[in-house]
Amino acid sequence: MSYYEERSKYNGFNFDSFFNNLTDDVIRKIIARNRLSVLDYLALLSPRAELFLEEMAQRAQRLTVQHFGRVIFLYTPMYLANYCVNQCLYCGFHVHNRLERKKLTLPEVEREAKIIAATGLKHILVLTGESRQQSPVSYIKECVEELKKHFTSISIEIYALEEAEYAELISAGVDGLTIYQEIYDEEEYARFHPAGPKSNYRFRLEAPERACRTGIRTVNVGALLGLGGWRAEAFFTGLHADYLQSRFPDVEVSISPPRIRPHLGGFQPEFDVSDKNLVQYMLAFRLFMPRGGITISTRERAELRDRLVKLGATKMSAGSCTAVGGRSNQESTAQFEISDERSVKEMAEMLYAQGYQPVYKDWQLI
Repeated sequence: MSYYEERSKYNGFNFDSFFNNLTDDVIRKIIARNRLSVLDYLALLSPRAELFLEEMAQRAQRLTVQHFGRVIFLYTPMYLANYCVNQCLYCGFHVHNRLERKKLTLPEVEREAKIIAATGLKHILVLTGESRQQSPVSYIKECVEELKKHFTSISIEIYALEEAEYAELISAGVDGLTIYQEIYDEEEYARFHPAGPKSNYRFRLEAPERACRTGIRTVNVGALLGLGGWRAEAFFTGLHADYLQSRFPDVEVSISPPRIRPHLGGFQPEFDVSDKNLVQYMLAFRLFMPRGGITISTRERAELRDRLVKLGATKMSAGSCTAVGGRSNQESTAQFEISDERSVKEMAEMLYAQGYQPVYKDWQLI
């Protein structure tokens, strides 16, 4: 059994009917519980639960401090290549978008790494488009071997791999995986991914499990908010995280709740996801998985990220750039626009001002 079968149990589930049967008393009782069921979690994502965000926030803050302390882990993304053969409707790297395609050489990887390392960061997330010809696993492995000279933790956000390929990258120094399903509704997934390897819904959905079986240290999953109704997508993301944590207890599992940002191609999301919706999602997840990580990227504007520090966030990007080699080459095309452009130093100052400690390093591969 995999998460695909677990997700399939909810095919045809009537979310509206479930939400309509909830009462204020039911929501209050759920918030007070020490352990929530998956349907308790869904209840906290409901329109009815919007009336109880303050109570949820107070409990979420206590749980986050209890399990994580007053710290925020900082990292930054690094794009190795933007070659892609997929036709994802929402992505700036879409194969038919007209942009300069680029792939970093190893000397360029080293140059970018030194610029990032000079900020004090020790955690990095490396990204590529999906092109096995231009960015094969062998190339990513070479880059990882260069990057581990500068960083103590290297995560990957690349195309879905076979189990043996994850094992190969882990042996080279990779310890974390971020992979977004983008949208958990299988029919809608097919619409947004009409062609290319990424159109294989199940292969992507089961990628985190393949990585977990090979000994990955951390896994981060999520849906790209705006592609589908956010309540259902938040539910299936939380269900996915819970599934992984229960079957691979030694793996640190986290979620990201990214919202669509402007990019080359001009895709407009079909569903609005407000700041209030995002906050409700975070709070509900924190009450459902008190030990689960929550990563907030620079897709979100600075003012909002400042407020999310005390609402369950555990990890944030800083000094971000979504262009290949963008820190040393300003002409490269970004995958999407970032919203919070603050440097690592500025992020650290913000955290100190709120009574939190920025953490640059919490792990080192021996």
